[in-house]
Amino acid sequence: MRNADRRSQFWALYLTRFAEGFGFVTLLTLLPTYINALDPQATTVLGVTVSAGFVVGMYTTGFTLAQTAAVVPLAWAGDRFDKRLVLLAVLGVGAGVYALFPLVDSSGTFILVRALQGLVVTGAGLMTLSLVGQIADVGTRADKIGKANAASFAASILGSLGAGAVYDAAGFGPVFTLITALMVLAWVVTWGVLDDDPTRVAGFPFSDLAVNRKILTISAFRAQYAFAVTMVRTWVPIYAGTELAAGGLAVGATAVAVTVTAEKATNMVGQLFTGRLSDGFGRSLFVFAGGGAYGLIAMAIPFAAAIGTALGAEVALPILGELPPAYLPLVALSGLLGVADSFREPASMALFADEGTDDGGVASSFGIRELVWRPGSVAGPLIAGWLMVEVSMASVFYVGGAFAVTGVLAFLALLARDHGRAALTAW
Repeated sequence: MRNADRRSQFWALYLTRFAEGFGFVTLLTLLPTYINALDPQATTVLGVTVSAGFVVGMYTTGFTLAQTAAVVPLAWAGDRFDKRLVLLAVLGVGAGVYALFPLVDSSGTFILVRALQGLVVTGAGLMTLSLVGQIADVGTRADKIGKANAASFAASILGSLGAGAVYDAAGFGPVFTLITALMVLAWVVTWGVLDDDPTRVAGFPFSDLAVNRKILTISAFRAQYAFAVTMVRTWVPIYAGTELAAGGLAVGATAVAVTVTAEKATNMVGQLFTGRLSDGFGRSLFVFAGGGAYGLIAMAIPFAAAIGTALGAEVALPILGELPPAYLPLVALSGLLGVADSFREPASMALFADEGTDDGGVASSFGIRELVWRPGSVAGPLIAGWLMVEVSMASVFYVGGAFAVTGVLAFLALLARDHGRAALTAW
């Protein structure tokens, strides 16, 4: 493949990552707005009382349950058939799904449409990352994956700021019209630029990759880290935007968007460089350092109010309005979360791409990566919702951060068992 052709293929995939990230972060940014607008209440289902906290958790868990169900069939289809065609199908469905969001009028319909969004986000993520890993040369995979992730984070920045501002000005409708148009654009560019995928993998690659030693080791970390990221990343905007009575800061949608943007911006900039460093110096040190730092920063979030009070951070800013003392420290801590995760993410993804390409079935390798993430991403929001309602908002960040710390310690222990003193430089 000529370099010019290869570059155009990467840019098409980066655009798709942009579209996926834009849709995903828009819903994340507007989640506290939906919570306030739909006002989840305790209900009874088949004679079982379901608490309001459980319903809040299902706003995210319905999304992740659908992702879990979609991983294996979509990854298998990507390896067995043409990843380009699978990606086009997912993007087409995505355009329809985002057009449905303005019709949501209850917690039940919101959870249902978010589940459909989960299918779209999973399919787009699996196929784009698999194709990036497949097209890239072995010594450049983390760099190319880091750039693909940076495209997603760029969309996250524009999406979070745009979603908050457009919603404040005009409501839900125009927000989702924009996302639908972006999904259509990604479909057209993918159809016109991306080559047919020539690889075909017979059988069921999951079975061989599931016992791969490196994948098992990284999975010991990733299974726990999923709880941390899902709880912390989801609850930073919820903490910022929910009402004071629920333990939040009660700031407006645009101010909530800034907290999300801080994490995305630092992660985006970091991954433009950390992926290349991972290609040059290995994967394990970046996973350990980034994951551990993420957990410690998460546990510092409940101290945002004390930090803000000590610094006199209660201010009034144009557009954002009156801000409580905890707000600016929360934005800073959110930015630090992005820095920490930018070290971990491209290194982890490149490891899965390396193993999948070597053993056959890169989509299945990323599928295993997704499946390992699912228990934490499904249970994490339910735990966090219960903690927020029954214990405190702060407890969500303490528990979420603890999952990250125990995850990196388990990862280090397994590496030390296999590699001794060279544990953090072995991969």
